[in-house]
Amino acid sequence: MGWDFETDADFQAELDWIDEFVRQEVQPVDLVVANARDLNDPLRRELVPPLQEKVRERGLWACHLGPHLGGPGYGQVKLALMHEILGRSHAAPVVFGCQSPDSGNAEILARYGTDDLRKRYLEPLVAGEIMSSFSMTEPGGGSDPTQFVTRAELDGDEWVINGEKWFSSHARYASFLIVLAVTDPDAPKHRRQSMFVVPAETPGVTILRNVGVAGHEEMEGAHAYIRYEDVRVPVDHLLGERGQGFAVAQTRLGGGRVHHAMRTVGLVREAFAMMCERALSRFTKGEPLARKQLVQAMIADSWIEIEQFRLLVLRTAWRIDRYNDYDRVRADIHAVKAAMPKVLHDVAARAVQIHGSLGISNEMPFGAWVLESFQMGLADGPTEVHRTALARTLLARFEPAEGLFPSGHLPARRAAARERFAEQIERAVHGG
Repeated sequence: MGWDFETDADFQAELDWIDEFVRQEVQPVDLVVANARDLNDPLRRELVPPLQEKVRERGLWACHLGPHLGGPGYGQVKLALMHEILGRSHAAPVVFGCQSPDSGNAEILARYGTDDLRKRYLEPLVAGEIMSSFSMTEPGGGSDPTQFVTRAELDGDEWVINGEKWFSSHARYASFLIVLAVTDPDAPKHRRQSMFVVPAETPGVTILRNVGVAGHEEMEGAHAYIRYEDVRVPVDHLLGERGQGFAVAQTRLGGGRVHHAMRTVGLVREAFAMMCERALSRFTKGEPLARKQLVQAMIADSWIEIEQFRLLVLRTAWRIDRYNDYDRVRADIHAVKAAMPKVLHDVAARAVQIHGSLGISNEMPFGAWVLESFQMGLADGPTEVHRTALARTLLARFEPAEGLFPSGHLPARRAAARERFAEQIERAVHGG
């Protein structure tokens, strides 16, 4: 693959098919189906499964999973090129079997689940027959999972879970939840918690209320506040080892953050296209907006920011493929996550400005996208945390300067260079 991230001809043919399929058949579904994850919506049941079947027939279902799980096992670069297209549509990830949080939950079950858990939950999840929820964040924990207090205590051959979680994604549609809970409060802070599969119908699991996100009111409460009261699950519903919950969570969050960024590339490209079309078609004071220098500056800045972000995302994807180790690409993932909200906010805000009063109406998507940029800045860890984590990772690669540059940086280096090349300098100055 070259530096321009061109792909092979066979896969490019698949991308071309995906592009046409999403634009002609999937994006129209966005306009009439509020939430493609709602399996109980009769219109969703009518429109989405036929599209999913076409994707399966094309061999593009659940591309993030390996062949042993029903997917082609694409690497992150191929996934990035796919998700740039899927990001234009809310329904597209569901149609292609790669929607969050199910894609990440499937990876957890595949890697850490028992044979029985994989058969009971992973197989129908990958098949698109059920939905799942990731129940991690707590009201008092925020972005620091070491502050979580939901407990899981071993009682014979069962785990008993007590506590509260909020913003558990799509819990109202889920057949099971993946729950993070403290099992060893006196252990080192990153070994205190464990991850569990909790069937949604388990006694003691109570959805207190479902909460929507500003800008996406049509989703009708996609996130849940959940109380766990003496919730009992079998001992084999532990994912991974006891105390390994933080590592299990990072396994899904690393990939999830990158996949979200890939879809954001598609979203900002859609905003950019509409911005350019508007600038060329709207006239004011005798000429199109595209002739106004401030509008040109908005378009130029947007293109530069989009392409910079896209290259960062693709480079991160390439490094994940190269090293197959999220820890080695941690800095890149932090950078992608920190850059993502600003790119979406700035491009969408410029699109609002260029569209004028139409831009702030609910007949255009820009207002929702501006608000979504703030959601991006909070989900999967706030931007500020990723920026500081990136800085710490980068600083760890350097050593303190010796002597704090007492004679200045360049003079000291220049003196050392003159000493090294003293003979050559002498000949050059005095001849000989």
